[in-house]
Amino acid sequence: MSSPEQKSEDRRIFIDKQSPEPYQALLGVSEAVRATAAAVGFDRTLVELVNLRVSQINGCAYCLSLHTRAALRAGETTQRLGVLAAWRDTEVFTPVERAALTLAEATTAPADTAAREAATRAAREVLTDDQISAVIWVAVTINAFNRVSTMSGHPVRPER
Repeated sequence: MSSPEQKSEDRRIFIDKQSPEPYQALLGVSEAVRATAAAVGFDRTLVELVNLRVSQINGCAYCLSLHTRAALRAGETTQRLGVLAAWRDTEVFTPVERAALTLAEATTAPADTAAREAATRAAREVLTDDQISAVIWVAVTINAFNRVSTMSGHPVRPER
């Protein structure tokens, strides 16, 4: 993990390995959130779009790599994945997906009260309260995983 010339204080600590109990609890939360999303009618592609958009905002390379593969396995298209960062400028996302992405972005930058309130108002036009709650939980959870990965410095290596 570290080269001999690298100082020990410069090495990242993989907090998921250093403190596995909280990480295992976070994995449990993630499973519950996926079940909640499915229960309100969201398919895995919508969940992965939220995971990816939040990970783009947070600059989490590890989560971007992981959730891109998951989205493709769930049936997402390369076109939609390719334009996700500029989703507002496309016509490829449904009103439900657009509402979910807006909420996810507002959840990722909660200090912007006006954007948060506008996102919730817009979401209410196409989503139920249970669906709004599920989207916010997906965004909260991936934000937590983004912090684990970015603070740990989880590597992204070439695929075989």
